[in-house]
Amino acid sequence: MTAQGPLLLNIYAPALVVDDNRTLATVHGLERALPGLRLDWRVTEKRQLAVVPQRDAWLTQEAARGEFPFICNGDERYPVMLSGHNRSVSASPRGEPQFQIHAKLPLDAAVISAAANVLEALAEGANAFWGQATPDGATVDIAYQTAPTLEGPPSPRRGLPALKLFEHIRSPEIPYYLGWLNYWSDAAARAIGFPDPARDTELLSRSRRTATGGWIVQLTEAPLDLDDPAHLEALKRAYERFPEIGGREVP
Repeated sequence: MTAQGPLLLNIYAPALVVDDNRTLATVHGLERALPGLRLDWRVTEKRQLAVVPQRDAWLTQEAARGEFPFICNGDERYPVMLSGHNRSVSASPRGEPQFQIHAKLPLDAAVISAAANVLEALAEGANAFWGQATPDGATVDIAYQTAPTLEGPPSPRRGLPALKLFEHIRSPEIPYYLGWLNYWSDAAARAIGFPDPARDTELLSRSRRTATGGWIVQLTEAPLDLDDPAHLEALKRAYERFPEIGGREVP
């Protein structure tokens, strides 16, 4: 892994329901995006790792209860982890519960090369509204964009804009924040006005459509590093271009 730490992915989708096939779809999608990966280890009640012999059957059983359990590859030298949970009504836009998928992968050359495919596989497997993938080193500054201070409002670092808490955003299709790689469903892209050929030439040069009509939008060629002035400026420009992101524009 690099000094930027692991690659963290967060995907936001409609709430998980009983017998939801998106659990299997996202696990299979991640494995396809990273050939050779096998996620068939779980955490026991004693907080120990244990292999799951009938992995798909176990995931199907968990999905029947409306659950998406933590699952990983069991390799402490090269850990890949995936989990999901439903977000509460009080922490979701428009009072509608959401399903959040979280993944953590080593940020090496293989993952960097496959990162866009990984994000697409997880997001489209989950039928997501939107999602993003960002190195851990940049996520701290991004968190400050929404974290309340003792005085009340957030106090972002590096000149980044303050963003509304998730529950104060008017629509689940509107992304809460930006990352290095961004997945925007067709509905999310339309909600924020992407693409505009006249204004999005640079972003479109690093973007592509997905199988369902969504978009993968990459802010910088290399993984986002906010100690790099060019990367920081790219992130700021993207926020200026899309004021709807983070609920900053009053409808």
